[in-house]
Amino acid sequence: MHCAHARFVWNLAVEQHGWWTPRRGPAPGYVAQARQLTEARAANPWLAGGSQTVQQQALKDFAQAMANFFGGTHRRPTWRKAGRHEGFRIVGARGRAWEVRRLNRRNGQVRVPKVGWVRFRWSRPVPDGVKSFRVTRDRSGRWHVAFAHVPGPVPAPGNGAAVGVDRGVAVSAALSTGETLNVPGLTAGEAERLNRLLRRLARAKPGSNRRARVKAAIARLKAREADRRKDWVEKTSTGLARRFDVIGVEKLDVAAMTRSARGTLDTPGVNVRAKAGLNRGILANGWGRLAARLEHKAPGRVVKVDPAYTSQTCNPCGHRAPDNRESQAVFQCTACGHRANADVNAARNIKDTAVGRTVAARGGTPLGGPVNREPQPALLPA
Repeated sequence: MHCAHARFVWNLAVEQHGWWTPRRGPAPGYVAQARQLTEARAANPWLAGGSQTVQQQALKDFAQAMANFFGGTHRRPTWRKAGRHEGFRIVGARGRAWEVRRLNRRNGQVRVPKVGWVRFRWSRPVPDGVKSFRVTRDRSGRWHVAFAHVPGPVPAPGNGAAVGVDRGVAVSAALSTGETLNVPGLTAGEAERLNRLLRRLARAKPGSNRRARVKAAIARLKAREADRRKDWVEKTSTGLARRFDVIGVEKLDVAAMTRSARGTLDTPGVNVRAKAGLNRGILANGWGRLAARLEHKAPGRVVKVDPAYTSQTCNPCGHRAPDNRESQAVFQCTACGHRANADVNAARNIKDTAVGRTVAARGGTPLGGPVNREPQPALLPA
C-alpha cells in the first residue's frame, strides 16, 4: 500500500508538471504540492488511509529529481510503473517516527508507520544518527531496507604506491601490477537455464499466469547476476583504495558508449546486433560502477586518464603503432619486441600518465620514485 501511494503521488506530480507551460506561470514546487496533497487526502479516502510521511517524501523525491534535471545531471523524471518501481522512504526522528532494533546475530526489526514491526536480515550495523530509511522491492520479488548513511572514505595506505586500471570486456579489470580480474557472472548451468526461460517466455501468451511465472524466474536469475557484479565491484574498489595512494582509470563516457546503434527509419544504424552485444558486455563488466565506487571510496586519489592510444603504446619504450596490438590479448612492440598481455600493458600506460599528472599537480617528485620506463617482465596471456 505504501508503494502504491508513493507511486501514485509521484505520477500525479509528473502529470502536473507535464501539463504546465510557460504561459501558465511557474510550475508548483514542493510546498505548493504538499498543500495540494493535504486537499487530495481529504477528498480521497484511499490516500487518507496511507501514511502522509510516505506521500510527502514521494513529493520531495520528485522535487529533487526535477532539481537534478534542471541541473543537467539527470534526465527528466518520468512515470513509475507497478511491479517495476516499488518503494517508499520514511523520514523522521528515530524512536518517534520509526525505530530499529536487533533481535539476534542475523536478524533485526524495523518499525514502519501504519505497518508495524518488519523483520529483516541484519547484514551490517545501523550507525547512530540515521534519520531516514528506504524500503524497496526489486523485480525478482525481494524486499530491501536501506538506512540513509554515507560512510567515510577508505583511508589511504600512505605507501606512495600507484596503480593503473584498464577496463575491458574479455578482462573486466587489468591492473598495472599484472593482475587480471573478472566479474563472476552466471555459471554455465545458470546461463543455459536462462536461455531456456527466454525461449519459454517468447512462446507464452501475454497476460497469462505462465508468462508471469517465467518472467519471475528470469528476474531471479538476473538479480543473482547483478548481485555478483555489485559484490565484485565493492570488493575490488575497496581493495584498490586500501592498497594504493593513486589510482589511474580511463576517462570513459560509459552512457554514450553503450547507447543503441539502431538509428532511425531515415538513417538506420550499421552492425546493430554486434553493437548491442558489445553494449551488453560493457554493462555486464560494471565499468561505470567500478569508477564511481572508486571515486566514493578514494576521493581525490582517482586520476582519470585520456584512453587514446593506451592500448597501442609500448610501455617500456614508448613506441606507438596500431600493429603493436597483435591480438585482443597479446601485445608485441614492433620496435623493441616487448611482448606482454595487452590489457596489462595498457594499464601500465594509464599508471604512468596518472603518476605524471600527480607529480605536475603537486610540483614534486613522483610517488614511489621516478616513472619506470625500463623493460618490465613479460606477461604472456594464459
